[in-house]
Amino acid sequence: MAYVPLAVLVPMLGATFLAAARELLSRALADAVSLALGIATVTLCAIALAHSVDHTIVYWWGAWTPRPGGVALGIDFAFGPLDAGMAVFAASLTVIAGVFSWRFLAEVDALYHAILLVFLAAMVGFSLSGDLFNMFVFFELMSVSAYVLAGFKIDQRSPIEGSLNFAITNSAGAILALFGIGLVYSKTGALNLAQIGDQLGRHGVDAVVVAGFTLIVCGFLVKAAAIPFHFWLADAYAVAPTPVCILFAGAMSELGLLGVARVYWTAFAPVLDPHAEALRWTLIAIGLGTAFVGAAMSLAQHHLKRMLAFATIAYMGLFLVGIAMLSADGLAGTAIYVVGDGLVKAALFVCVGIVQHRRASLDEVDLHGRGRDLRLTAGVFVIGSLAIAGLPPFGPFLGKALVEDAAAHGHGLWWMPAVMMIASAVTAGALLRAGARVFFGWGSAGQPDESSDEAEGETEPETDKPHDHTPVLMWLPAVALLLAGLAWGVLPGLADAALRAADRYVQPNVYAAIVLHGAPPEPTTPVSLSASGASYLYGVGAVVGALMVAAAGVTRLRAVDATRPLFAWLRKLHSGHVGDYVAWLTAGVAVIGTAFAITLR
Repeated sequence: MAYVPLAVLVPMLGATFLAAARELLSRALADAVSLALGIATVTLCAIALAHSVDHTIVYWWGAWTPRPGGVALGIDFAFGPLDAGMAVFAASLTVIAGVFSWRFLAEVDALYHAILLVFLAAMVGFSLSGDLFNMFVFFELMSVSAYVLAGFKIDQRSPIEGSLNFAITNSAGAILALFGIGLVYSKTGALNLAQIGDQLGRHGVDAVVVAGFTLIVCGFLVKAAAIPFHFWLADAYAVAPTPVCILFAGAMSELGLLGVARVYWTAFAPVLDPHAEALRWTLIAIGLGTAFVGAAMSLAQHHLKRMLAFATIAYMGLFLVGIAMLSADGLAGTAIYVVGDGLVKAALFVCVGIVQHRRASLDEVDLHGRGRDLRLTAGVFVIGSLAIAGLPPFGPFLGKALVEDAAAHGHGLWWMPAVMMIASAVTAGALLRAGARVFFGWGSAGQPDESSDEAEGETEPETDKPHDHTPVLMWLPAVALLLAGLAWGVLPGLADAALRAADRYVQPNVYAAIVLHGAPPEPTTPVSLSASGASYLYGVGAVVGALMVAAAGVTRLRAVDATRPLFAWLRKLHSGHVGDYVAWLTAGVAVIGTAFAITLR
């Protein structure tokens, strides 16, 4: 199983080489080495995925296997297809981001690629790790790399400020997770996820368990940008290099939700499963709140990258709703949803990067009608916006449909599909409004709304002058990502494979037996899952709703003007002051902790 450690070691050692040889390598050679290492990592992760399809893979670093009785002293990577699939996805997006960087970022050297590879190694390690403290280590390595990437243009003020907000709030989240890990260790004497679950399953819920669970979950929800921990995300995305935003929006925040799912099902499910209904409602409330705050703030933006940042927040909320079902079908739908949405949203970020490259601006008002000649970019942007709304048969539609079916049919939440449809329609409508103004010149140019971040001035652009053509290495990733998003939605057997993987994921006893006792591979049971007919109606409804929201925004209907006070109020909450963000983080932990303390005991 040499492919398991190599999936982390290859990008890490490659980053070390690039950093050490920084002064000796030309830009072209650094690009080529980084691309080769990225492709190698994708290949290794794909091998891991292929081997994990039928059974959980367990790799003990240094051959420190558990002692008789199941006492785990070593550090393990223990993963199934959902974990390995996330590693493949993160590595693939890193390759795409690296290719897009070649022509988009003119002033980077080997150090940029080295940090990108460290970021990749951390994402892969986090995805595969079966040790709680090791997850924290990779979590922090990923975070520190992300802080550097977000503030890479250190000669400008805005990237430094955005990166600082990012670093402070996420460091606070990491401290929460670390304190929670300490409480769990004091209770169980273990850091291995399987052993923690085995120990907690022998005891009931008490204050230590609730506090540990609360702090760990809140720490991961900070990275996932769930409310009220989401404030940092738009500040970071607005200033990060556009290729980096591909990774941030497509994989990094989603890994926070992966952390929540894994910690719950491997470690806490044995003791918290009797309280699943109460936990479900708390997570649903957080998810829907995140979805609608992100959707509303998307409408309030004229800065295209901030608009996509808040769209990311909105969909993180919808992903959390899928996990909140606490069932195999909900988790399977979420896994498909995350990848499908990540592919399409990455294509949208590439489109925004192309517009920035050609027009040296990100302001929707300033760009009014100036993208008419960017026909290919316009097509990808419009189709991508419709796809994330829920246009069949794209990947986001399939994932969203499966989550809706799990909520409506599996848990009696008949109203959930309609609510998710509205959130998707509003978010995608904001993107379509921007596309209509920028690429087609529809509506009046107008002035930046008071609720728009442009009222305080645009962040410094990544390119200081417009260009007269779009290099093939810039538009090709956009087309490839959109086509991949379409292929993901029509891939034969995808839903069934996701359900089989999720069904194994939600069985902590089987996981513990494999990791601690070397139990034989678990048998797979044929299962079937597909989108219902009603899901297609909700998908079409979301698309129609998105078009209506976009039309209302372009024509500036009175109903739109009437919502300005709401946007102004929401925008005041997003003050840009890191002290406010930490205060909201503290309040959020207190509220969520109180909810868990009341409902989980």
